[in-house]
Amino acid sequence: MKNIGIFKLILFMALFAVACAEDESVNLVEPSHRAIVTSEMDFDNTINVGGHIDFGDISRGVESRTWTFPETVSRISGTDENTSPKDVVKGFFYEPGQHNVTLHQVFKGDVYPNEDSTVPNNSREIDTTIVVTVLGAVEASIKAHYINDDGSTGAELTLSDNAENEITASKAVRLSYTTTGEPISFVWNLPGAKPIQIMDAAPEVDVKYSKLGSWDLQFITSRSRPGGADTINVKKFIKVIPSTEPVTLDRVFEKESQTKIGLEFSREMDPETVNKNNFSVSIETAGGAVLSPIIRSVLVDSEEGNILVVELDNEIMYNDDVVKISYTPGDLGTLDAVASEAFTDAVLTDFIKVNLFDDPTSNVDNSFETSEVSNWPYLWWGAPWDAYSMSFSFDQAHSGSKSMYLEFEPNGGMIIGNTDADGNNVTFPTEKGFKYEMGAWIYVVDLGTPVTSNLRMFWRPSTDWGVADNPNFNATTPIGEWFYTSVTVSFAADGNESFMLRGQNVNSETLKFYMDDLTLYKLTNRP
Repeated sequence: MKNIGIFKLILFMALFAVACAEDESVNLVEPSHRAIVTSEMDFDNTINVGGHIDFGDISRGVESRTWTFPETVSRISGTDENTSPKDVVKGFFYEPGQHNVTLHQVFKGDVYPNEDSTVPNNSREIDTTIVVTVLGAVEASIKAHYINDDGSTGAELTLSDNAENEITASKAVRLSYTTTGEPISFVWNLPGAKPIQIMDAAPEVDVKYSKLGSWDLQFITSRSRPGGADTINVKKFIKVIPSTEPVTLDRVFEKESQTKIGLEFSREMDPETVNKNNFSVSIETAGGAVLSPIIRSVLVDSEEGNILVVELDNEIMYNDDVVKISYTPGDLGTLDAVASEAFTDAVLTDFIKVNLFDDPTSNVDNSFETSEVSNWPYLWWGAPWDAYSMSFSFDQAHSGSKSMYLEFEPNGGMIIGNTDADGNNVTFPTEKGFKYEMGAWIYVVDLGTPVTSNLRMFWRPSTDWGVADNPNFNATTPIGEWFYTSVTVSFAADGNESFMLRGQNVNSETLKFYMDDLTLYKLTNRP
């Protein structure tokens, strides 16, 4: 028994030794794995003219490689050749445009191509193309034109220092730019103008000059990566001269709080001519009472000289009030010495309001940027409420890039709801006891025959079927321009409501229009 045990031990040790010897003689096969990187790969391989990119081949199992760079427009650092066998190369590029850099790899074993590789000979060889975008310098060119009284573009202004192109106070200038080098930021700095600065400016903008004096102009365009910018400065670009035209009151609005009224005039007012005793305010409440608040002060706004700020002393204003302001002739005049004419019962039209649909917690896609047709389904009312077509269009948009496009067939109509991707109603919160302004922006393409048609905004579950038309389409409805339409509504209960849009076309021709930017404002109601 003892001898058998010793034999087994010797046999085990012999087998172990053989196994170890076999393990030591195993040849590991290096995998063939393609991996290529660049120093600008996170930025779409985009560089400035004269810039460089580092290219790295960190593939496994490479037997040989050849980098090939486009001739005449680039070079490889450290060599006069346009090819290189190195695993890491630095390439410089000298002409704007898109240029191809290719890498030919031969692997020790089979390797498979991916979406940007080809196999010209067999599975051991791969060609890869890397596109390099070379941007030229950022450069800008600007122009300025007078604007004719009919709104058309007038004569061009001179864009040189001290040109002092003359413009009458309260008139506007049309500015435009063109750029090269693919900048992404466009900023106008316009002292003396309104607005004084325009960020993310469109290629053409109109600005008004109301403040007397000579004013500079600056335009800055830039891109962040690869970095580049161009700045144009024009000293004393424009000279604003006095006007002999009457000064006009263009807008009456709630300014900053429920105790302040803003009066926006056509040009800047002279603070020395302002006297609060020449102004009076009346407030008609929803209940029919008429209030005559005391005016605490009337001052020229510290930032916008064409705005007077009227502050009430013993009263606050509510959205359901009708607020009127009057001015009896006094010394009120502009900085260019033009007296203001009297005005009586000018109505405050713009209260401070916040669109509840713009709140981040709102689920209503009020600007239709993410809406699909399936999110606004037909509600199966039957004829004539099924005689319509609805889509989302990039052709017209009041804001963003999309709007809802609707066509109501002759003597037809529409009834649709609002649901999410799972078919559940999209809701918005409401409160009983408050008034709300519900509205939208409309762009009419074709009214058909000028017979009254309509669109109504209903909601569910606490529907008010008696809500007014919003809008009422008739012979006076604007065509070919955006206009705002709204109605005042109230909700029967606290809760979550969901949109229903119902339209009716009583014409014998198709009604066609766009709709955008749904609004819901909670109004402040006088207690």
